[in-house]
Amino acid sequence: MWPQPAPRKRPKELVDRIDAQLAFLTEADKLKSVLRGTTLCDGTRRENSGEHSWHIALYAMVMAEHAIRPVNIDRVIKMLLIHDLVEIDAGDNPIHGDHDTAEMDAIEQAAADRIFGLLPEDQAQAFRALWDEFEAAQTDDAIFAKSIDRVQPVVANLETGGGTWPEYKVTAAQLQSRVGAKVERGAPAIWAALKARIDAWFAKHAPEPQD
Repeated sequence: MWPQPAPRKRPKELVDRIDAQLAFLTEADKLKSVLRGTTLCDGTRRENSGEHSWHIALYAMVMAEHAIRPVNIDRVIKMLLIHDLVEIDAGDNPIHGDHDTAEMDAIEQAAADRIFGLLPEDQAQAFRALWDEFEAAQTDDAIFAKSIDRVQPVVANLETGGGTWPEYKVTAAQLQSRVGAKVERGAPAIWAALKARIDAWFAKHAPEPQD
């Protein structure tokens, strides 16, 4: 459950609480310095993880009607706003990149402990529970949130003529297995709407046959 408004506290307790909240918010500012594997839709530069978190929260707000099952959009937006905070410590690990999944999971768990631990205890527990729910992707809210997290980079790549797909040597089959399957789990209508553009791009940019 999201924490309810805190009961009135004595001045010292209140100051300590506000100090902890501000420490967390100041730390969260570092997410703006984490560059991602995806560019802006105009292709001028890489987006940062703070921009990505804002954009997918907006995506969710606009596209909630396409969730395969009803969702609590307030909870979805909260998940998306905090889901990448661990990248302050772990960095961005592009879905089409080459990295040790188990190692990254351990790093991100430790990052979640540290970053959410900056908050007052009640908020720390609530934020961490919401982050864990997103990572597990078992509830309707988390499944849809994961779908939206995967959709936005695809749109950015389509808007920039493939974006970073060539850089990561992404194939149509790879995109389907790593991205499409996750989007279809929570928002199949959105993936279906994008599929024609995706198929057209890969048909045009298929690698030349080897002799």
